Amino acid sequence: MQIRPRRSVLYMPGSNARALEKAKSLPADALILDLEDAVAPEAKETARRQVCEAVTAGGYGNRELVIRINGLGTPWGAADLAAAAVAVPDAVLLPKPATGTDIVRATEALAKGGASDKTRLWAMIETPLAILNVADIAAASRQVGARLACLVMGTNDLVKETRADLSVNRRPALYWLSATVTAARAYGLDVLDGVYNNFRDADGLRRECVHGRRLGFDGKTLIHPDQVATANAVFAPPPDEVAFARKIIAAFDQPENKGKGVITVEGRMVELLHADMARRTVAIAEAIARMGAS
Repeated sequence: MQIRPRRSVLYMPGSNARALEKAKSLPADALILDLEDAVAPEAKETARRQVCEAVTAGGYGNRELVIRINGLGTPWGAADLAAAAVAVPDAVLLPKPATGTDIVRATEALAKGGASDKTRLWAMIETPLAILNVADIAAASRQVGARLACLVMGTNDLVKETRADLSVNRRPALYWLSATVTAARAYGLDVLDGVYNNFRDADGLRRECVHGRRLGFDGKTLIHPDQVATANAVFAPPPDEVAFARKIIAAFDQPENKGKGVITVEGRMVELLHADMARRTVAIAEAIARMGAS
């Protein structure tokens, strides 16, 4: 399976044609072209048309393109999903799934709409019920024909629904965040941290990115282009980490270490699990380098 960096995943309002064009030059790893929260009801159909035309026309380089549709229970959701299936984005982002059954239904609807095999499904984790059922949601990735590839934290909606206060720190959100990371890892999915709302607070954004990386997130969803560089820097593996990962891989590849479960590299004991981690680190670093060269 191809490993893709998802350090910076920027929401772009689908109703703003200028923003969709500007996104072609932004150094984000992925773009979420939004038909849901960022679009007023009277602009939904225009946004759907603009986003699908933009995805079909291309010009976004190696950036991953994701269309966030409206919920399938809304007046726009079914038409959004049908149009997205034809546009062939890298993924469709489903808002507010409550159970694994919602993932299966969206997957079946994509297949019925003729979606390309390359189009994956991402899922927002943004309601209390989704948190309680996050393992069931993630487990839908094991179904026959599954497309689920990534879970995305919707922390703003969770704050609204739970009445939690994250103004001082994210301690009240640790259960949501860790439960989602754990479920994602249990089923081999990527997982993205929620947005940081104060886009003018660069220090606060950096602190929250560092916190998210320590919790295990692959990257962060963003609301402003000025946030991209910080997320890219924090979620990229540091050069010394990549260099040591290469040494671990090379050491296990030595003939005298074939079949060994534990070896020593520069005075440190490393196991086969560290070799697996090292290969992912190097793969991410190489994928980031390829994006920079595009």
